Amino acid sequence: MISVLIPTYDYNTLPLVTELHQQLSVADIAFEIIVQDDASPLNSNTDNNQKINLLSDCRFERNDTNLGRGQNRNALIQKAQFDWVLLMDCDMFPKSKGFIQNYIHQIQNSNHSVYFGGLQYRAEKPEKSQLLRWVFGKSREEIPLSKRQSHPYDYCLISNILIRKTVLLEHPFNTAIYQYGYEDLVFILELKKHRIPIIHLENEAFHLNLESSAIFLEKFHSSLQNLQWILDHQILQAQDTALTRTYAKISKFGLTRLAAFCFRISQSLMTKQLLSAKPSLFVFDLYRLGYFCKLNLR
Repeated sequence: MISVLIPTYDYNTLPLVTELHQQLSVADIAFEIIVQDDASPLNSNTDNNQKINLLSDCRFERNDTNLGRGQNRNALIQKAQFDWVLLMDCDMFPKSKGFIQNYIHQIQNSNHSVYFGGLQYRAEKPEKSQLLRWVFGKSREEIPLSKRQSHPYDYCLISNILIRKTVLLEHPFNTAIYQYGYEDLVFILELKKHRIPIIHLENEAFHLNLESSAIFLEKFHSSLQNLQWILDHQILQAQDTALTRTYAKISKFGLTRLAAFCFRISQSLMTKQLLSAKPSLFVFDLYRLGYFCKLNLR
């Protein structure tokens, strides 16, 4: 009935799989859980993930070479044997013991093809070094159900989503996008383009992996570099993200060079603020815009 597919990279996925396996076993349905590591280094996480193979109807596999986030998901989807696919990121964890049953209820009582359960972050503040990721997640990813329902394509992520396999086969993740960043948005906009509804549910999973603020900031550098590549190859258009819409306005008035200059002289101060005990998302948005303007000075 359900294939749970979990792409991973250098992360201990065993706790998530153990919880999902327990809930699926209680539900008494046909299922499988496949975890696929995208050629990460061999270490203790690999050892823990190998224990997944000891659970019934579960398996852990490793790619010989790194496929990238989109192609790794596509490879998993090709292996799925059931009609419904639950895609989860490896650093998620169900909020409730009824997580799987809530999705089964939709399968049995609704005729839609895509269901997004939502994300949450722990209420307790993490240590200072991880605050930027937590503040960003609480504000930009932990979205109330009513708001998600009013803008279903704007507030959907791929980290906790149930989709018919036929939809995934007809609309695979873009294989041209290899680097980190925005591959999920490209997929969501593909669903929007083909008018495939996304049904939002109150069936959240916790996002557990809070990388340090410095690493989170560096990952945004990589994602914005990838966004520039995606725009250059016309996979996305400027109107598809708030950042690129703002950049387009700046560019229209010939202010890109000025914005990039302001970013260069203020980058260290903004970085200090973002790594502080009170990171500001306003500063973060200015940082991202300035960095993107810098990237586009050619």
